[in-house]
Amino acid sequence: MDKIVVLIPCYNEAQTIEKVVSDFRSVLPEATIYVYDNNSTDKTAELAAKAGAVVRYEYRQGKGNVIRSMFRQIDAECYLMVDGDDTYSADNAREMCDLVLCRQVDMVVGDRLSSTYFSENKRPFHNTGNRLVRSLINVIFGSDIKDIMTGYRAFSRDFVKFFPVLSKGFEIETEMTIHALDKNFSIAEIPVGYRDRQEGSVSKLNTVSDGIKVITTIFTLFRDYKPLLFFGIIGTVFCLLAIALFVPILVTFFNTGAVPNFPTLIVLTAVAVAGFLLYACGIICEVIVKKHRQLFELLMNQGCGHD
Repeated sequence: MDKIVVLIPCYNEAQTIEKVVSDFRSVLPEATIYVYDNNSTDKTAELAAKAGAVVRYEYRQGKGNVIRSMFRQIDAECYLMVDGDDTYSADNAREMCDLVLCRQVDMVVGDRLSSTYFSENKRPFHNTGNRLVRSLINVIFGSDIKDIMTGYRAFSRDFVKFFPVLSKGFEIETEMTIHALDKNFSIAEIPVGYRDRQEGSVSKLNTVSDGIKVITTIFTLFRDYKPLLFFGIIGTVFCLLAIALFVPILVTFFNTGAVPNFPTLIVLTAVAVAGFLLYACGIICEVIVKKHRQLFELLMNQGCGHD
């Protein structure tokens, strides 16, 4: 088993991959560097191998699919993940790995947003998207993570081997963060240098479609990890709507002794029942989620992630 591995998922990064591999080899000479080529149509794999990386292939398209294969296939004490587009500085790599190896941190987040991201990044919608995703997760999960979608992270072996990768694309970073928060893994953040892509290097992230996937992932994981709160909010909305519809009918009844608008009364009764059913669903799902957390902790305590 390696002590440190550097994981670089790549899709058409021939312009920068040699430099990325060389930079991390110089900072972490003892590390094994893996480049996983994800159906590149340029010379990414060839140039990565030339620079000294171990090249492997993942034919299912999408960053989440690449990370799934990386985590399953590679055994190490510390995993450092970085993009192959040369937007992250290798200068922070040693500090990030030391946090995992010496301080037993499970996930180290390379925080771009507290550093140079907003001045370097030339895509304003990406800036807005990063702020929105950060705000949503911090509010929903009661956290204070500064950079949710960074591709520069270090992981312990426990995190890697106990992380069920469900995402297929760029929403994988959001899924990692929420999993770490929910399962109470230790998280550390350090500001890291960020520079925009070189001229001619094209981002694979689609602002609209991938942004929608990320937001959908957040709400899906909100439902899965915090069902009582999720269904409770919706149930409360239904109950408040039923009350709002019921008040005019009640006022009319007190004033005239008659019950008007029977169709409305029937609808609000159905809405109120739906609200209470949503509460019940939330309670049942919350019990199941709590049981899963207990089983997860027992599995961790048994040391199943170690040889």
